[in-house]
Amino acid sequence: MKPEPILKVAVAVPLSRLFDYLPPADGPVPAVGSRVRVGFGRRRLTGLVLAHADESDIGQTKLRRCDAVLDETPLIDDESLWLLRFTSEYYHHPVGEVVATALPALLRQGQPLYPVLECVAATAAGRETDLESLARRAPKQAELLQALVDAGDDGLDAALLTETLPHWRRALAPLSARGLALRLETRAEDREPAAAPDGPPPPDLNDAQAAAIARIAGGAGVPGGFAAYLLDGVTGSGKTEVYLRLIEDVIRDGRQVLVLVPEIGLTPQLVGRFRARLGIEPALLHSGLSDLERLSAWRRARSGSAALVVGTRSAVFTPLANPGLIVVDEEHDPSFKQQEGLHYSARDLAIARANRRGIPVVLGSATPSLEMLKHCRDDNYTHLVLPERAGDALPPVLSLVDTNRFPADEGLSEPVRAAIAAHLANGGQVLLFLNRRGFAPTLICAACGHVAGCRRCDARMTVHARAGELRCHHCGAARRLETDCEECKAPARALGAGTERLEEALARAFPSRSVTRIDSDSIARKGAMGDALAAAAAGSADILVGTQMLSKGHHFPKLTLVGVVDADQGLFGTDFRADERLAQSIVQVAGRAGREQRRGEVLIQTAFPAHPFWRRLLTDGYAGVSRDALAEREATHWPPHSRLALLRATAHRQSDAHGFLAAARRQAVRLAPTGVEVLGPVDAAMARKAGRYRAQLLFRSQGRQPLHALLRQLRPWLEDLRQARRVRWSVDVDPIDTI
Repeated sequence: MKPEPILKVAVAVPLSRLFDYLPPADGPVPAVGSRVRVGFGRRRLTGLVLAHADESDIGQTKLRRCDAVLDETPLIDDESLWLLRFTSEYYHHPVGEVVATALPALLRQGQPLYPVLECVAATAAGRETDLESLARRAPKQAELLQALVDAGDDGLDAALLTETLPHWRRALAPLSARGLALRLETRAEDREPAAAPDGPPPPDLNDAQAAAIARIAGGAGVPGGFAAYLLDGVTGSGKTEVYLRLIEDVIRDGRQVLVLVPEIGLTPQLVGRFRARLGIEPALLHSGLSDLERLSAWRRARSGSAALVVGTRSAVFTPLANPGLIVVDEEHDPSFKQQEGLHYSARDLAIARANRRGIPVVLGSATPSLEMLKHCRDDNYTHLVLPERAGDALPPVLSLVDTNRFPADEGLSEPVRAAIAAHLANGGQVLLFLNRRGFAPTLICAACGHVAGCRRCDARMTVHARAGELRCHHCGAARRLETDCEECKAPARALGAGTERLEEALARAFPSRSVTRIDSDSIARKGAMGDALAAAAAGSADILVGTQMLSKGHHFPKLTLVGVVDADQGLFGTDFRADERLAQSIVQVAGRAGREQRRGEVLIQTAFPAHPFWRRLLTDGYAGVSRDALAEREATHWPPHSRLALLRATAHRQSDAHGFLAAARRQAVRLAPTGVEVLGPVDAAMARKAGRYRAQLLFRSQGRQPLHALLRQLRPWLEDLRQARRVRWSVDVDPIDTI
């Protein structure tokens, strides 16, 4: 008799191994790529079968059986299984937690691929009931029955009812008892979305756009075979039009396209263009969706019914039935790197996935990352440049405002105020960029100099005057805003300016003009971001005030002036990427100005106008800054001319975090191959956050292989280390934040 296969199951626990189980006593053996429900200690967890084996290190009589098989056929295809394993191996993270990151929440919870939905519908008798009479006797019942009658024969989903009529179940019981309404169970189906109406005809291509498309598509006219293309185009150069032409060809060829964007705020305008141009409804995957919406989009991508999938970071794991192209828009954006749990880069995984599948990947940016520029310089990737704005649009004129000569009052210097008035008088729109939300970053005592700090973090509290609160932007702690110093009781004042203060100052200075603030505080309501951006694009907001989220990829046709309120925030950063990030931020927000016929103007307020960074940026643009930065990184052996990994630890006691890292350092020094440096441990730049102390150990290597060889040996050793029980720790490969 053939022995039972042993199932190698990935379970979402922080251990770098698979767990062995026997199949259920009855029924077929679950296939690789199927989910199973297993006992794990005293818990019941959902796991994914990654392999079958003939034997186990544990005696067969001691192995537990799976409780249940959740998928009759594999949920995950071979390509997606490869991506899960690759992610686990490259980022040195437990594969069970990688699986949990990759799957929609409902599938992680063990729900079926096509869940059974609870619906409620009115019966024939219910539709004939006198609702006015019922409303007099039982208004809640009448309200529910009216909603069911209006919904028709299909009824209403129970989840939707809970949102609109929270106490509907209490009203349903008497309606059901009288035969006026009934519960239904239906299997979730993916309805094909209606075709979008035809949009305007495509614009003519300029020579650079046509050359880029021809290079990517090749002689066959349809992109094929792996290659990575860096589409390096100044803001307004028509990168999206290049994407659209390529996507049209791939979809016409019967294949699918995955488009990754860094933030959900970028999706409305981009999806709108895709919808109008392609005549299809893209499947969307981002954090603003409900669990059912995400699962439905994931199913459409998996089955191939969605020709175009648009999503944020985690969408890189979405299975595709027949992929033909991957696009990563704004590839330089740090939002593509997950900073909690599994520290993965969606951009880098997109490249690895395209390579594995043998399809092209297009990486678009007006300010390419130094990693991608070095790949192009080394001839690993193809560098395609769009040097001019599409149509007749001219690049904006950048100039500095010296705040030593023209002090800023509530964030605004006199030259910036005058420019705002002039542009508004000429019918233009103005954007003020300040990457600092709240009213002011500091509450300080004029008498003793005490600064209001967070009691759980090594950070200052931010003044939110409108809410009457002090808030910590790191841990979320809040307390009432007091006007007197908590130390000496003398008057305290708000120092500096945030977006909230800037908004109020502009409203006073230009009372006849509309001022719209767009930051994470003002757009907390679902849909608020899309509404605000739509209003801004339509020109109904005269003055826009916003943080980093306003600088990325948005098109405001009337915008003619951009003011960078505090450019010096990034000028003296402690991270080695500070210059690169500041240049990217300035160029990106400057690119919002003058996208149509009128030339844009950009004013940058700085207290250091003679700094070499500004001379290089204003003279040679981002290309000059990136050349200098690459040369400096090469001389100092920092990425992309070296490879990094960080071992981070947090604990309630500082000594525990440092003790764990000190033990890790001793072991790493013993294991480290030649050429791998072990630096630290040191406190993080913010040593205490949310009541926990943070420290880190840095590994640096000139090559990738020695670094990964060390991490492969070190991680299992750390998992068994007794000191690890007193800390939370993580490995971050290719970190983008090293302070």
